[in-house]
Amino acid sequence: MSARQIRASYPDTRSWIRAIPGAAAGAPATGLPMPGDTALPADPVPLFLTWLEDAVVAGVVEPHVATLSTVDESGFPDARTLLLKDVTARGWWFSSDLRSAKARQLDARPAAALTFYWREQGRQVRVRGGVERGDVDVSARDFRERSATARAVAAASRQSEILTDVAEYDAAVRAAAAELEAERMLVSETWQAWCLVPAAVEFWHADPGRRHLRLRYRRTPDGAAGWQADALWP
Repeated sequence: MSARQIRASYPDTRSWIRAIPGAAAGAPATGLPMPGDTALPADPVPLFLTWLEDAVVAGVVEPHVATLSTVDESGFPDARTLLLKDVTARGWWFSSDLRSAKARQLDARPAAALTFYWREQGRQVRVRGGVERGDVDVSARDFRERSATARAVAAASRQSEILTDVAEYDAAVRAAAAELEAERMLVSETWQAWCLVPAAVEFWHADPGRRHLRLRYRRTPDGAAGWQADALWP
C-alpha cells in the first residue's frame, strides 16, 4: 500500500499518528557517562563534541543542524532550524541577518535554546542560556566563509518580509552576487554571528525499554566553580 492508503486505513488521524513507530528501538542506551564516572567531562563541551563526532561517523545527515527557539515580542515561542557554526569555551555559535525575525527577537530578549536531535542514534542535546552578539571580526569571518551563493542571498534578502514578485528576489541576488564578485572582501553590514552562552546543557539517550538516560549540566550558582552534573529521571 502507498503511504496515503496506509493512512486511510486508520479510523482517524490520531490512530494513524499513534501507530507510527518510535525511534527508541534496538539495543539499550549506552555511551552517556553519569556522575561518578571517571569518563564524565567537567564541562559539557567535550561531551557534546564527542556526540557530534559520533553522529558524523555514523553518517547522520546534517548532524550540525539544530533548532533555535526564541520568544517574540508578544511572548509567543518561535523556532527554526539553522546550522551550528562553532563551539568554543564561551558557547555555541550560529549566525543570522539582523533584519530577520530571530535577530529582532534576540535583541529584545537575549535568551534562547538550541536543540540537536540525532534520530539514527536516539540522541538529543538541549542547550539553554543567554545570547550575545559576536564582534565585527567574528561576523565578517563567518560571512566570508559562506559559499558565493549563500553570501549573495544573505546580502540581498530582506528576510521574512512579504515577497510579491520572485523576479525581484532573483534580480536582487544577481546584483548582490555581482557586487561581491567585484569586491571579494565585502561583508554584509547586516550579517551577525551570535553566541549562545549556556546556563544548562542536557544530554538525552533513548532506550527501547523507556529507561532513557538523561544527564544535565548546570552552571554552579556563583559561575566561577564550573558545572554541576546530575542524572535526571527519564
